[in-house]
Amino acid sequence: MAEHRRVAWIAAPFAVAAFLAATGAAAQQARDQVEHRGEAAHAPQATAKARQTALPPGAADARQRLANSPRHGEWVMVATGPADSVRAWVVYPERPDRAPVVVVVHEIYGLTDWIRAVADQLAADGFIAIAPDLLTMKNVPADPATGEPDRDAATAAIRTLDPADVHRQLRAVAEYGMGLPAATRSYGVVGFCWGGAVAFAHAVRVPELGAAVVYYGASPAPEELGTVRAPVLGLYGGDDARVNVTVPPADSAMKALGKTFEYQIYDGAGHGFLRQQDGKDGANLAAARAAWPRTVEWFRRYLMGEARVGG
Repeated sequence: MAEHRRVAWIAAPFAVAAFLAATGAAAQQARDQVEHRGEAAHAPQATAKARQTALPPGAADARQRLANSPRHGEWVMVATGPADSVRAWVVYPERPDRAPVVVVVHEIYGLTDWIRAVADQLAADGFIAIAPDLLTMKNVPADPATGEPDRDAATAAIRTLDPADVHRQLRAVAEYGMGLPAATRSYGVVGFCWGGAVAFAHAVRVPELGAAVVYYGASPAPEELGTVRAPVLGLYGGDDARVNVTVPPADSAMKALGKTFEYQIYDGAGHGFLRQQDGKDGANLAAARAAWPRTVEWFRRYLMGEARVGG
């Protein structure tokens, strides 16, 4: 049974209420079968595939997934500069050896239960997952009905963030994670919506990044991509033209520069398909079932050194 500790949320110059993470133990949610293209798997590959069949929950089921998780999760405060810090949700995998770190960048809604549940699934897939609250210093009020950040306030606060501060804080969170005794010196980043754009931009700004996965986030301008060293995977809904028009120019630029960029656009799926798996008449769920295994494979390949399985 995983224990979850109460950790005070202290962010200068604001003092905010203490948080108590839910405790509980139950069997993991039944795993959906995921089909992989390619040749028949050998035994080690079959084991890797079995680990990939579970998905993060949709938003409506996130709180229950967290309550039932057998993994150890905890709130921490990470100093990110001389005058700021961020709180973050850290989840540990159940494995006998050290694990690489994946930083999970939230949407415009802030650090929600759904983002924490995504982190929990990454831990189930073998990574130390850290989801920082990049609005820690903004004192965003909580919605009294859900306890999550107030959506309007979070969205407004996101727009005031300085990109330089965001990437400095992400780098500090990654360093914190890689400094944990159970971690390796390797990290990746995955982000969703606003966080997806941040994940790609992080690859532009941080050459030490090991890998990036972008969920339906806009791509950087082609002229900015020369500094990218990390392999980038982009996963997009077909009904999301606002974001998707930025993908081909980035793809062309990355290819011309000799960088690693792969992407997939899922027909019929909408923006936010991993969060809203019950939307778009099944297309969002189909996209989630295809995209999540690719996410896990990407991080295993580039952060753990495993050969990619499936197509």
